[in-house]
Amino acid sequence: MKYIIILGDGMADYPIKELGNKTPLMAANTPNIDELCKKGRCGKLETVPLDMPPGSEIANMAVLGFDVKKVYQGRGVLEAASMGIELNANDMAMRCNLVCIEDEKIKNHSAGHISNEEAHELIEALQNELETDKIKFYPGVSYRHLLVLKDGKTNIDCTPPHDVPGTPFKDVMIRAKDEDTTTADILNNLIVRSQEILKNHPVNKKRIAEGKDPGNSIWPWSPGNKPEMKTLQESYGISGAMISAVDLLYGIGKYAGMKAIKVPGSTGLYNTNYEGKAKAAVDALQEVDLVYLHIEASDEAGHEGDYELKKKTIEYLDQRVVKYIMEETEKMNEEIAIALIPDHPTPCELKTHTHDPVPFIIYHHGEEPDGVLYYNEEDTKEGFYGLLKGDEFIKKLLKQ
Repeated sequence: MKYIIILGDGMADYPIKELGNKTPLMAANTPNIDELCKKGRCGKLETVPLDMPPGSEIANMAVLGFDVKKVYQGRGVLEAASMGIELNANDMAMRCNLVCIEDEKIKNHSAGHISNEEAHELIEALQNELETDKIKFYPGVSYRHLLVLKDGKTNIDCTPPHDVPGTPFKDVMIRAKDEDTTTADILNNLIVRSQEILKNHPVNKKRIAEGKDPGNSIWPWSPGNKPEMKTLQESYGISGAMISAVDLLYGIGKYAGMKAIKVPGSTGLYNTNYEGKAKAAVDALQEVDLVYLHIEASDEAGHEGDYELKKKTIEYLDQRVVKYIMEETEKMNEEIAIALIPDHPTPCELKTHTHDPVPFIIYHHGEEPDGVLYYNEEDTKEGFYGLLKGDEFIKKLLKQ
């Protein structure tokens, strides 16, 4: 048997008045997902323990069966792995966003979804002005970059910028958890100095002239050291492939021993190459046992608070990904199990992630369905699997 996990990032939500008190999943027209639901068995999964932050890195690691309490070291180390950056034991890696600060407040976490080309120019300016033998910047994708601090200490409290839009940035700067403030001081100094360097950069002047948000500050967060993680082969005896638009996911995939498949036109937004990703997922089943197809678009719509866009991204997932995968896997000689799941909710009213359990479908060919007719946050509560936690989801999918 082979397996596809279709991961709709941040797809779950809360009821929205403007959608008739329905969630985007309930309001969206999703005949193919509902067909999968009718054929399969449903449940809810608690991906993130309540005493951990509900970040995408923790949630996706849980879906893949990692014991997040044991192995989680922050998203910076995962993104470093995806970029091919080798970390030493004393290196601290951090996600480093380019953000937009306006009137001393964090306007958004993405510098208005800055382009790769523009972002790389800004990171290059920071490399030229701020790098030392202990401080290194690495350009990533759009607003998502990497900062590595040699001998940095992870005893710091950092605030994810997507959690605090509209907050004065000085209120949420980095704090030490104990008396040693060295690392926090270095990082806060970098934030302030980055603002001086980026303020009048030609890229930002041009963006402002075009009515776009500038990338006028860095925001480092999610610190960690190199983690100890087992591969899928070691844990479950299977090979895997990762398809995403997000470095973070490729980093998880690298530690999990998964093949990285990059699809041209993958943007991480509503305009991503849905068809290309769906085809790549089906093709990858010729080579590996499990394909993890990660689609970011619904999460970004949730962070924007745009429920109509979120509904549309779910319909795109239904018509341009799920339909193709269901049709093509039916033609294959081998039995293919299909799962559909978000990693966490990103409710439009909150514009950030929550801990609520997420709805899932697992379809095994020939298995009696559980009678759930529609895939959404409410109906799946009545499903066969009930409420699962942590690695229980992947074990049910793999029947282990």
